[in-house]
Amino acid sequence: MREGRRGLRKVTSAATMHRINDTLSSAITWGMKREEAFSRNWARLVELPAVARPKPLVWTPERVEHWKRTGEKPGPVMVWTPEQTGAFLDFVRDNWLYDLWHTFIFLGPRRGEMCALPVQEVNLAALWLRISAQIVGVAYRLYGEAPKAESVRTLNLSDESAEVLGQGRAKRDKAREEWSSAKAWVESDRFFTHENGEGLHPDWVSRRFKRLVELSGLPPVRLHDLRHISASLSLLQGNDIKVVQERLGHSSRQITSDTYTSVLPELARRETESMTSVIPRSVPYDVLRQLELPQKLFNDGMIVVHADAVRARDDAWTISVKARHDDRPLGRIKTAAASQERAAQAAIQWVRDRCKEAGLRILSAAKVSGHLPESGNRLHRLARFVIDSGAEMGLDGWTPVPVSPSGPEASERDQGVA
Repeated sequence: MREGRRGLRKVTSAATMHRINDTLSSAITWGMKREEAFSRNWARLVELPAVARPKPLVWTPERVEHWKRTGEKPGPVMVWTPEQTGAFLDFVRDNWLYDLWHTFIFLGPRRGEMCALPVQEVNLAALWLRISAQIVGVAYRLYGEAPKAESVRTLNLSDESAEVLGQGRAKRDKAREEWSSAKAWVESDRFFTHENGEGLHPDWVSRRFKRLVELSGLPPVRLHDLRHISASLSLLQGNDIKVVQERLGHSSRQITSDTYTSVLPELARRETESMTSVIPRSVPYDVLRQLELPQKLFNDGMIVVHADAVRARDDAWTISVKARHDDRPLGRIKTAAASQERAAQAAIQWVRDRCKEAGLRILSAAKVSGHLPESGNRLHRLARFVIDSGAEMGLDGWTPVPVSPSGPEASERDQGVA
């Protein structure tokens, strides 16, 4: 391997050149002030190429197909989708450092911070861990140092993260007993260690992660890209960017926004749909079968129904309302809508109009985006309604409330509760 690398040189990026020059400039400035060793800061005269911050790209199906066909990455910084991230966690479920990979994805720490994490800085009972140290590797030699002031922080743990970290700690406690009996255990006082208790080297962690990604068959990402993934997943859940900034340990939210907030397709669609849904629009529709809700279907005066739709090639949607996914339709309409969002608006408008005519009261209505599992991508779930046989509460009472996408099982469960 040494023979093969002879004569080869690693290309230094423009960003690294700037960091090197900044370090030299700082050292020369110190020498000018303290030792009067220099008369001029020559590093400031160096002209370097401009640095273009790479924009994180998501591994969409089209990019994955291109990578499989050519082996080329679309960009230097790539981010997995939630589905790809879940596939990786499933693949490494039995790995010795599963709790480390899980922490990288859900908390977004730096590798040096996790390699230096002391045992006493993790409190699983109180659901927190504190970042108070980091390890830096220079020419593969390790140096411990305190993080920047803004990087010293306490991270809250979810119940799942605490459970995963607890399982990892139990494995290491068991390994301590086995290796101690052979007088081979290395007491490093680190939370994450090798099987013999020896602390982890940041470069080794990066290489190990890269190898696991290769074995999983997933498109390649770097270990540091897990910070991008963590930030993107947090934003996808609607968390404020200030919360993400503090969790990642950045000095300002601008750094977080510019560097780590790659936009997942799901986040982009949510933003687009939220803009179109602000302004209510009337969607025309044709009634194919008038909506009828027989009294026998009401349980304690209430009924839960769902609006499902099938989309034709000409953008025509046939929407049906059912009490259960496998029941006969209680009513059916047809509408021309350019998107599922517009089709859902037509379904809501139809049920609202019909309930007003029949003197029924709508307790709640919510748009639901998804597909019914047994139909593949053919049958779309648009909306869910809870209707009471009491007096109509008027148009002002129609207040959509958020609910999670529901499948056939959830539909039957809701109907039973109603």
